[in-house]
Amino acid sequence: MHTAGNVNQMLDPILVINCGSSSLKYALVPAEPDAPRLSGLVERLGGVDARLVGTDTRGEAFAEALPGADHRQALATVLTRLEGAAPLAVGHRVVHGGERFVAATRIDDGVLRALDALRELAPLHLPANLAGIAATRRHYPDLPQVAVFDTAFHRTLPPRAYRYALPESLYRRHGIRRYGFHGSNHAHVSRRLVRLSGTGDGGWLIAHLGNGCSACAVWQGESVDTSMGLTPLEGLVMGTRSGDVDPGLHSHLARRLGWSLARIDRLLYHESGLLGLSGLSHDMRRLEQAAAEHHEGARLAIEVFCYRVAKALAALSCALPRLDGIAFTGGIGEHAAAVRAAVIAQLPHFGVCLDAAANAGTINGREGRIDAGRGPELWVIPADEEAQIAAETRRLLETRQP
Repeated sequence: MHTAGNVNQMLDPILVINCGSSSLKYALVPAEPDAPRLSGLVERLGGVDARLVGTDTRGEAFAEALPGADHRQALATVLTRLEGAAPLAVGHRVVHGGERFVAATRIDDGVLRALDALRELAPLHLPANLAGIAATRRHYPDLPQVAVFDTAFHRTLPPRAYRYALPESLYRRHGIRRYGFHGSNHAHVSRRLVRLSGTGDGGWLIAHLGNGCSACAVWQGESVDTSMGLTPLEGLVMGTRSGDVDPGLHSHLARRLGWSLARIDRLLYHESGLLGLSGLSHDMRRLEQAAAEHHEGARLAIEVFCYRVAKALAALSCALPRLDGIAFTGGIGEHAAAVRAAVIAQLPHFGVCLDAAANAGTINGREGRIDAGRGPELWVIPADEEAQIAAETRRLLETRQP
C-alpha cells in the first residue's frame, strides 16, 4: 500500500541521462506526460567545439561552450544547471545488457561490475554509459539509479532470429549472438502505434534512422527480429558506420594492407557509412543539399542508404504473420521526407501507398500518418527514448514501493 508521502513523491520527475560515444543528452521527465520537460544536449565531446545547449530549471534556454570537455566534465556542468530540480531517481540509457540484463535494473556495485565486464560488446558506448552512472552517483548519492538497456526490448527474439550460424560453444560460453539495439525507442514507437493506429497491436516494421540506424519487426508489441546484432555495427548503413559488410573483409584488409583489427574497427565505425560513401559528410541534410547540386558521392550515399533500408524492411517482414504498417523515426526518419519516399518507392510489393502531400508536410519532428488510406499504414513517430527510459524507471520504483 502506498503512503500519502510515497504517492506524492512518485509524482517527482525522473532525470534521464543518455551518454553516447561523443554526446550527452539529459531530460527531466515529469510524471504527467504532457507537462513541460527540461532537456539538453552536449555534442562533439572531447572536441574544441563541444557545446551544451538546453533548458535550465527556470525553463530558460541557454548555450555554453565546453571546449575539450569529457563526459564527466560535461555531466558536472549539466547537473549544476539542474540544481534544485529534486528528481525522484536517475534513469540511465545503457546500450548493452548482454543476456543477463533483460529489464530495467536498480544499479548497485554488483551491477556495475557486471556491466564493466560487458565493455567488449559495446566498446564505444558502454564506457560512456558507465562514466555517466559514476558521475550521477557521486552527485546524487542517495537517489535510486536505474539502468534501462537498449537490448532489453529485443529479449523476445526467437532463436532463429538471434543465433548466428556459428558453433554452439561460442554462444553458450561467450554469449556470441544477436542482441539488437535502439530498444527504448523501438518500444516507445510500438506503443505509440497501438494508441494511434486503427489496426492496434499487430505487425509493424519500424525504421529508426539517424546517425545510428536500425530496423525492427514488432508483432503484438514484442520485437521478433531486428537489423543490429552482437554490436551496433551490424545492419543498415549509418552516419559513419558501415553496417553489413562481407565478414571476410577483415582478413582481406589485413592481408592486402597490413591493417590491424583496431585500424579496421576505426574504418567500420568512424570512416564508413554515409561519410565514407559520399567522401563529404555523415549529415543527411548536407548530403541532400549536395546531391541537389550534382555531387555524385552524395547522390550515391543517399541511394545506397535508402536501398539498404528498404532491403532490410523487406527481409524483416518475413518475421511477421501480417504487415499492418511501417513507422519512421529518428533524426533522418522524422525529418527527411525524400528519404522516406525513396524507401517506400522500393517496396511496391507491400501494397503501401504514400500520400506525397502528407509526407512532405510531416517534417520538423511532427507525428503523423503519411499513407493514402489504403494498404499498410505509414507513420512518422518522433523518437523519445527519454520518455521510455523515465517510464521504465518509474515502473521499477513503483513495484518496490511498500
